[in-house]
Amino acid sequence: MREIVRPVLAALSVASLAVAMTALSNDGAFAQAKQQQMAPPAKQQAAPPPPAQAQQDQAPQIKQIALTDKQVDSALAASKEMDPITAKIPDNAKPDPKITTQLEGIAKKNGFASMDDFNNVVDNISLVLGGFDPQTKKYVGPEAVIKAQIAQVQADKKMSAKDKKEALADLNEALKSPPPAIENKGNIDLVAKNYDKLMDEFGGSDDN
Repeated sequence: MREIVRPVLAALSVASLAVAMTALSNDGAFAQAKQQQMAPPAKQQAAPPPPAQAQQDQAPQIKQIALTDKQVDSALAASKEMDPITAKIPDNAKPDPKITTQLEGIAKKNGFASMDDFNNVVDNISLVLGGFDPQTKKYVGPEAVIKAQIAQVQADKKMSAKDKKEALADLNEALKSPPPAIENKGNIDLVAKNYDKLMDEFGGSDDN
């Protein structure tokens, strides 16, 4: 399930977008429909937050954990089971309790205490993925990834002026709000070991 990750970090989502833009034909890092399904209530509010709280809401804290091989394998297995369900969710659909229950059941079947537990593992995986150079498959940090993507967009001859302007605006905004530093450095090696599988499921385009 390439886009099941809920938008826990606004900055992380944009950084992940930069990773997904490698071929410049990919859409956003995570599909809005699946984000909506996983989004916590605060993310589904109808009214915009007050200016004083807007900055805080843009970068909620992710609960960083030391990932294990079992957690990564379980997240991949659960995600693949969820794919057929989340693929049918229309864009901007309201959360469906029946679907939420289905996803919760899949998460628990694969060893997670809850959907939040599954989401937190995927959040930690995505936090690391956002700092990998998709060309070298080495961890360089999200800032370096975004700067490389900015240069790539600027040099692209086939991209329309409108698309280029929007992409550059998103990427430059991401530079202003970088995701938090990775607290558990062992997660980098773990993600590197499973990079291709994780990118295909959580960070790749729908064309993959």
